[in-house]
Amino acid sequence: MKGIILAGGSGTRLYPLTVVTSKQLLPVYDKPMIYYPISTLMLAGIREILIISTPADLPDFRRLLGDGSQFGVAFSYQIQQNPEGIAQALLIGEEFIGKAPCALILGDNLFYGGGLGDKLKIAAKNAEQGTATIFGYYVSDPERFGIMEFSKTGKILSVEEKPQNPKSNYCITGLYFYPSGVAEKARRVTPSERGELEITSLNDMYLSEGKLNGLILGRGFTWIDAGTMDSLVEASTFIQMIEKRQGVQIAALEEIAYRYGWISKEMLLHSAEKYGNSPYGQHLLNVATDTFLC
Repeated sequence: MKGIILAGGSGTRLYPLTVVTSKQLLPVYDKPMIYYPISTLMLAGIREILIISTPADLPDFRRLLGDGSQFGVAFSYQIQQNPEGIAQALLIGEEFIGKAPCALILGDNLFYGGGLGDKLKIAAKNAEQGTATIFGYYVSDPERFGIMEFSKTGKILSVEEKPQNPKSNYCITGLYFYPSGVAEKARRVTPSERGELEITSLNDMYLSEGKLNGLILGRGFTWIDAGTMDSLVEASTFIQMIEKRQGVQIAALEEIAYRYGWISKEMLLHSAEKYGNSPYGQHLLNVATDTFLC
């Protein structure tokens, strides 16, 4: 199973913050934004991850993340010259994906909740067995999102992109799991009226074949698309509240790797030393010395 993070675009909704840097490198409380989608893929058990970004921003991601070995994963990097829709990421990453199933996540999407890892592993298993999975989240303004309609038994009936008359309040979040052959399907997606390769069109292909699953992130789960000023502040406030109240670190990549057995205690201690007296570094030290209780 492979993973792709789409961290391109110009971030114009966040100007002037993003005039000289990628929005996915902005801080969400105590970590760069991209740490959160990376952690989501890691929780799904994915260790080969492709990061797609602009020619100007990609070197910064390389400097921040390196080859991924300190996190127990392997990062690859590819350029997106021009943003042409979410499904374009699967074309850019076609060689990286090869014949493997693949998860695609947007670089400004944050997920949190008890049991999230279990849901991610279900989606990964679905992809390995030949079906796609999308995640639904209840919103009060569904006309702003891609929307899934489903039956009382949970079967997906339709997917629509920003409908004027939404058939449900469950939006499709920026996290998608696809089986082998997804890039070939993505090549069949034609540009929409907006001139983009819409991910909804790809999802509709799987739906028409009876190969699209929907997993609902209900009460107890939080999803934030941190692509606007307000949602960026909301994301930081949320992370701060959880970490301060519960004494945990959300999206501590080295901790995830250590608990999954992907890195040794020595590697974890090395990272803790690198981060010094910061709360992040102290947290990793606590994990390594078994004083972390959660």
